[in-house]
This record gives sequence, structure tokens and C-alpha cells, in this order.
Amino acid sequence: MSPSGFKSGFNPRRLHHWIAFGFGSGLSPRAPGTAGTLAAIPLYLLLSPLAWPFYVGLLVLFMLVGIWACERTARDMGSKDPSAIVWDEWVGFLLTMVAAPAGWLWILAGFVLFRLFDIWKPWPVSVADRKVPGGLGIMLDDVIAGAMAAIVLALAALWVPI
Repeated sequence: MSPSGFKSGFNPRRLHHWIAFGFGSGLSPRAPGTAGTLAAIPLYLLLSPLAWPFYVGLLVLFMLVGIWACERTARDMGSKDPSAIVWDEWVGFLLTMVAAPAGWLWILAGFVLFRLFDIWKPWPVSVADRKVPGGLGIMLDDVIAGAMAAIVLALAALWVPI
């Protein structure tokens, strides 16, 4: 049993656990990061019609809330960055899609690009992952991966007429 008394470390009585665990998507027994990213797609679809400033404002809010929720949840679990914490994947994917064209092919491309950057962890993602502690560190590597994926996606959108 985990310190919180729940086998997975998830405590349904704590709001920060709900957020950090991506509203349960991080409880997937296999590939919780991928499951968390998939779970972020409906939120993206809900937010995508918003004007860009509102979308970005919510993204900043989600990042700040994530720093708090992931920090507290990781501390509760006694781990630096538990794989079940997937709010960082949610925010990273939403950042990936910040300027993406509409359509399911772009969502799929954004999903693949974000997962590649998140798993591969090229510089500077790897530096943030290793060197930045706490909730900021949990969030930052995925935000950087999301920004890198967003750049690739935006460049692709200039040349690929889908």
C-alpha cells in the first residue's frame, strides 16, 4: 500500500490527486503517459474553438495548477515523478495543439509528435527532466516537449495541405 493508503497511490478524497492523475487516466496499468495524452484529446476538442488568447490563458492556468497538484501528489506518493501523474501530459499535449489546424489528422500528428518528444526527451527536455525539482520539474519537461512538438506541427502545417 502507498503512503496514502491506496494501492495505486491515488486518493480519491484529494483534489490534487484527481488533477495530477489526469482525472483517472494515469491509473492505466500500461503506458499511463500515453493514456493521459489520449485523455487530453476531449479537453482539446472542447477548448479548440476558443480565441487564441483565452486558450493560452487557460494553458497558463493549467500549468500553474499542475505545478501545485503534481508537487503535492508526488510528495504524497513519496516519489520524484510517478508515472501515474499525467497532468503534465495533458498540458504538454494542449500546448502542442496551440496553433494546430483543425482536423483529426492534425490531432493524430500532434499526439504522435508530443509522445515522441516526451519519450525521447531530446535536449532541452532531458535537462528539465533531470535538473528541475518538484512540481515545476514534473511539468516543465512536458511543456518543453509540447513546445517542440508545436513548432514541428506548425512548420508541417505550412507545407502539408491537409
